[in-house]
Amino acid sequence: MLKTETPAQDHATLDQYPTVELVNVFIDDQTRAVEAVRAAAPRIAAAVTAALPRMEAGGRLIYAGAGTSGRLGVLDSVELNPTFSWPHGRAVALLAGGVDAMFVAVEGAEDDLEQGAADLKSVGVGPDDVVLLLAASGHTPYVLGALRAAREAGALTIGFSNNADAPVANDAEIGITLDTGAEVISGSTRLKAGTSQKIALNTFSSALMVRLNKVYGNLMVDFRATNAKLVRRAVRLTVFATGADEAAAQAVLEQCGYHVKTAIVALIKQTTVGQAQALLESAHGSVRDAIA
Repeated sequence: MLKTETPAQDHATLDQYPTVELVNVFIDDQTRAVEAVRAAAPRIAAAVTAALPRMEAGGRLIYAGAGTSGRLGVLDSVELNPTFSWPHGRAVALLAGGVDAMFVAVEGAEDDLEQGAADLKSVGVGPDDVVLLLAASGHTPYVLGALRAAREAGALTIGFSNNADAPVANDAEIGITLDTGAEVISGSTRLKAGTSQKIALNTFSSALMVRLNKVYGNLMVDFRATNAKLVRRAVRLTVFATGADEAAAQAVLEQCGYHVKTAIVALIKQTTVGQAQALLESAHGSVRDAIA
């Protein structure tokens, strides 16, 4: 039996726990998710390193999964644009059962190996793409079909599983096993298995974006302010990074469409917005290199 399906022996009377103890058990069990991702850190780092040249060559991140794993892939893909200005077209999420499965479980969709392959082929997967295969069990047919198609197309494949020696990890170019063990509620991988996948995806995509010069220091600088909250954030970050006063930061941000990177370079280098944009382009988007 898969570890993720094995009943947890230490909580056989879970339904009889007092509510406070019940809540604490669920919370405490989540620490296993962090431990599992920590153990997989070298593999995640290897995945970032392997993915970087493909992203620099214009490739895409393509996520493929079913159920909770697939929805976590959708979440990671969607958040890359507002956080890092990563183009929508370069973060593609495939979910067994289609878009409707994001909100309502589509029974049986995860069992279709051929549909997984067909969905991946339908987005024109190629050798510059990085395909993230997500399956807590590591055996999900839909995901294995997508994995097969990705390998045939020459894409980099990165498989995430919560069970050791699972085909999703073993058959991918880079396999990442997040060994979270049995769940408090037996088989419910939306619990710590899902938490570990969320942490691993956050870690992978955020580290990749740092390597792609989307961050200056530890500041989120490659976004555009599209609402009042983000406008305030853009001003704060620009002030913090440059030492300029709010009025000066606001004035330059208005000239560059509230693109924080551009504003930082313009203020530090005392250049026009156009010159700052040119410096960033020649520095491959690195604020640090543009102001050096």
